Amino acid sequence: MQAEITLVAAFITGLLGSVHCIGMCGGIVGTLSIGIKSPKQPLPFLLSYNIGRLSSYVLAGILVASIGSATSDVFNQNTQQFGAWLSGIFMILLGLYIAGWWQLLAVLEKAGSYLWRYIQPVGNKLLPATSYPHAFLLGALWGWLPCGMVYAMLVFALSSQVPIQGGLIMLAFGLGTLPTLLLLGSAATTLRTFMHKPIIRQSAGTLILLFGIYSLIAPGAHAHHQQHAGPTEQHQH
Repeated sequence: MQAEITLVAAFITGLLGSVHCIGMCGGIVGTLSIGIKSPKQPLPFLLSYNIGRLSSYVLAGILVASIGSATSDVFNQNTQQFGAWLSGIFMILLGLYIAGWWQLLAVLEKAGSYLWRYIQPVGNKLLPATSYPHAFLLGALWGWLPCGMVYAMLVFALSSQVPIQGGLIMLAFGLGTLPTLLLLGSAATTLRTFMHKPIIRQSAGTLILLFGIYSLIAPGAHAHHQQHAGPTEQHQH
């Protein structure tokens, strides 16, 4: 899959999957809004929070893509092919998860909760956030919140096996979730009611699922992996 298409797909996934963000981060953003000194200026606080959150996403994307690159160097180009297929499968699982049809990714969230219980107390000390640095740090910590949607996108970043590309994928995904979480601070009740409608969640999940299927069967979807693998294979011979 071409890099440009991958970034667009990551953004759209974040945009459609942000219905899930309301349940995961909505309460945090609402609590953050309580700590705002001037209710007429909530946007700078919410931006600080989300910049911190996106920073954590980018860092995680760089780390997993670096791991993917190191793994490919140790083994061979088949690892890249496997990563590409795995990312497509996770996109399908994410679509089923968002739609509420199959909650397999919830198992990963539960696994991540063991690490989260050590991070959460630090975040709680920053609540309510009454300064921009506090809001940024809170977002940076909450970027590691156990989330099946984030895990699925990290597999997407892992399959790129290029650290910068992995970071860009997670940035594009985070930017896709941004509109919903910015609106959440000022229109939480209305937005939550709308986004939790089954038809909305199922429509978003279906689109993500279809993209996962497309990424598996589209002609040339994994061509860039084979192109990068070619010189390595020649060098080994």
